[in-house]
Amino acid sequence: MGILQDMTDYSQDVIDGKIVACKKHRWACLRFLNDLKRDDWEWTFVEEQAERYMRWMRLFRHRKGALAGQRKEPCDYEKFVYGNLYGWWSKDKTIRRFRTSYEQLARKQAKSQDKAIQALYEISAFGEPAAEAYIAATKKAQCAYVYSEAEWLFNNSTDPAMKQKFVCKHDDEKQQKTIKHVKSGSTFSRLSKDDKKTGDGSNPHFVVLDEYHLHETTEYYDVLQSGFGSRKNPLLSIITTAGFDLNNPCYRVEYDLVSRILNPNDPTTDDRYFAIVCELDRNDGNDVIVVDGRVIEPGGIIDELGSDDSIRKTNPVTWDSPEAKANIMESVNKAKNSEDKYRDLITKIFNVWIQSRPSGYMDMTRWDAVKVSPDTLQEMIKDKAKGRCYVGFDLSAKIDLTAVSFVFPWIEEGCKTTSYAVITKAYLPRSMFAEKIHVDKVPYDVWEKHGHLAVTDGAVIDYNYVLKDISDTIIANGWDVIEYCLDPWGASSIATELQNEGKTVVEIRQGLKTLGEPTKGFREAVYAERLFHDGNPLLSWAVGNCVTRGDHNDNIMLDKQKARQRIDPVAASITAFTRAMTFDPNAKKKETVNWGVTFI
Repeated sequence: MGILQDMTDYSQDVIDGKIVACKKHRWACLRFLNDLKRDDWEWTFVEEQAERYMRWMRLFRHRKGALAGQRKEPCDYEKFVYGNLYGWWSKDKTIRRFRTSYEQLARKQAKSQDKAIQALYEISAFGEPAAEAYIAATKKAQCAYVYSEAEWLFNNSTDPAMKQKFVCKHDDEKQQKTIKHVKSGSTFSRLSKDDKKTGDGSNPHFVVLDEYHLHETTEYYDVLQSGFGSRKNPLLSIITTAGFDLNNPCYRVEYDLVSRILNPNDPTTDDRYFAIVCELDRNDGNDVIVVDGRVIEPGGIIDELGSDDSIRKTNPVTWDSPEAKANIMESVNKAKNSEDKYRDLITKIFNVWIQSRPSGYMDMTRWDAVKVSPDTLQEMIKDKAKGRCYVGFDLSAKIDLTAVSFVFPWIEEGCKTTSYAVITKAYLPRSMFAEKIHVDKVPYDVWEKHGHLAVTDGAVIDYNYVLKDISDTIIANGWDVIEYCLDPWGASSIATELQNEGKTVVEIRQGLKTLGEPTKGFREAVYAERLFHDGNPLLSWAVGNCVTRGDHNDNIMLDKQKARQRIDPVAASITAFTRAMTFDPNAKKKETVNWGVTFI
């Protein structure tokens, strides 16, 4: 029986439930089977190429654990993953299908070993001349795991000739040890923040982004992928466990993208991106469910930690190892009375993303839970809020990001609590645009393309443009602005302009006394699922950047000095929320208020 039949049988067993797997794992298998049926596209499965890679894997030995010293035999999961990566080719068999791969697994699933085997293949048997391969990580020690594994593997191969095919030497240009394939001159090197290695000037053929959840920016992703240009068959391989900072690009960008690519009910497609996620399933509905007598709240984890199903879903390589199961159960028991150990258990063993950043303002899973489609948000604004809103400003320095937020309150029929819809707009000056993309390491260009960011002409923010854009937006949508809310610092000219137009302008002082309750109230409305947004990625990025400071009376406010990135859209939203939380649908609209008169 060949590799294609093995992969087909495995996929069908996963879909049928004969092999326990999470939803995204099942989606990956369904995607594979559906792809095999397609005959109207440019890719074909070349079984010999997949078999060739399986033969390559079997040339190596296990280095650690219960199988140490034994020949590597790919398990069914590894056959599925690497069969996909090396089996799909263009019809003329010259271009590999996948240029990017994302694999999210629990720890101790042979990730370092498999990536080391893959790196050695890419610089030798794959056949690319003078190939450059890199392992990129935030920590030097993390790079060393895969690199040292590769060095050990070729020196301890089942093929005696293997150790003559590679040499490990000091590369004077890279200022570090490098594995070199003797015949082709191809190399495998390390890049880490600790070593201050950026990857600039590289011409990579194969890149492993290791433990991507720890990367605070997309720097390595961007630099190394940009170097692919002259390569015929490059591959960027992202390998990670889940993490506990949901504002890092692994969760905010990549995990969101692959979840949509895999979802058969989502229109997002990318035929050149392979993805598989092995995690615990959550209750994705809006209602409480009961599973095996356990009450599962919306967003809660369905599987019982330590159960056979939970281990099988997240540990597809070692799930049947008695030693691995014993270690997992020991971790489960230790985590019962320790918050830190529980956090590590959830993320590292059961592969579930959680928000656990010191002083972090918002649990991003709760923020994601109140995301609705843009059309749904507009319906809420029109039908529930009747277009009435408060506008908040965060006027940064004129060369920086300026944000405006529209907060729409309403009181549900028969309910005493207020609900809210939030829409934000942001602005950058054109002359600083490229620099901000480089410094902030976020896709401002993509956000501009999709209308989340406006770029104004000139070297500084043109506030006349901002005011006109706000006015045009309000008129186009038929919104009814109740008040314009501004931080008094640096806002006098805008306040005067708005007042001259007959607008109601309110000063919102930026201190704990004024912002304490609104800052907590904004978060409480999210957690109670009474505040909704449309998934604006710039706003969500800013929410994830927020940290707080407080006083002895438990007042809190956002701390711009401690935030590691921009929070302007959130600051603008809370400025508007300060007044929106006092909304009274029966109150008469106030006349124009003289600037400098503070309601708070």
